Amino acid sequence: MGFFLLLPFFLLRFGLLARLDRSALRRAAQFAPMYGRERAAYWVYQISTGAVILYPLFLPIRTSPLWRFGLGLLVYGAGLVLLAASLLHFARSDGTGLCREGVYRWSRNPMYVAYFLIFLGCAGITQSWVLLGIVAVFQLSAHWIILAEERACLARFGEPYARYMVQVRRYF
Repeated sequence: MGFFLLLPFFLLRFGLLARLDRSALRRAAQFAPMYGRERAAYWVYQISTGAVILYPLFLPIRTSPLWRFGLGLLVYGAGLVLLAASLLHFARSDGTGLCREGVYRWSRNPMYVAYFLIFLGCAGITQSWVLLGIVAVFQLSAHWIILAEERACLARFGEPYARYMVQVRRYF
């Protein structure tokens, strides 16, 4: 069942982060204040997240054609590795909560990139076009969440975050 693909995601996202730093687990669960269309995007994000988690309950893992399965597995594995690296560095922020080390030197949002890769890999492994569509909706709505988070980070961290935005890309 495709749902079992999400177990490593949950173990990393919640188990590893809680083990590394419980306050980081709480920080990662906070959403920035949202305004206007961002509120709608937040609900689309929440619904698409639920769909990405629940829909695979009904999907088998498909190994044929092998190249699609292999590509999905590669993307999925890359997402898990990136998520683990993101969480390790997120838990070791500079005390203020600002992360600029490790994978955060190349992406301001490596956790979101990792989520996308994991879910995209799940769509490839299950070879589900519907799941792929849900992942696309998830990612589009996540972009709006990221914009709200960047605005909140600018307000909280000020000039250091503004410099960071200039130096480091939003995604990769």
